Amino acid sequence: MWEDDDVNKDLEPQFKPLTPDQAAAWRANQPKVDVWKVVAWQAGAGMLLAAAVAVVSGQWRLVSSVAWGVVAVVLPSAVFARAWARQMRLVQAGAALAGLFVWELVKILLTVMLLVASPWVISQLSWLALLAGFVLSMKVSWMVMALGWWRRRTRERI
Repeated sequence: MWEDDDVNKDLEPQFKPLTPDQAAAWRANQPKVDVWKVVAWQAGAGMLLAAAVAVVSGQWRLVSSVAWGVVAVVLPSAVFARAWARQMRLVQAGAALAGLFVWELVKILLTVMLLVASPWVISQLSWLALLAGFVLSMKVSWMVMALGWWRRRTRERI
């Protein structure tokens, strides 16, 4: 039909499924991140930030705002981590994937509800302090994964 069809056919990579041994070898080389470790790092980083705010400012309203920002990340993450552990035990991959989508939606809704409830929970809320705790706790998960990747890379070099 088109002149370019033969040329494009040569440029497309051929899909070749992995054998079970190749798939097992690929899985063994992939970094494994424990979701509970990520939740623990999020909580720990948030507590450190709250402690630093307490030392530097001495204002309870700022400390409680930072802490609530951390809670708005850690609590939904813990709920999702629990669901993740349960979903990974399912035999049917489709059911496990659908369940993870549902639990991710639950995590998002819980986060939004905690943020909306902030002014009622913290009487003198500082949105900036809450945002600082929230963002720090969210970004820690990326740092934990990057640290795991870096550790794996340094072990391969040795």
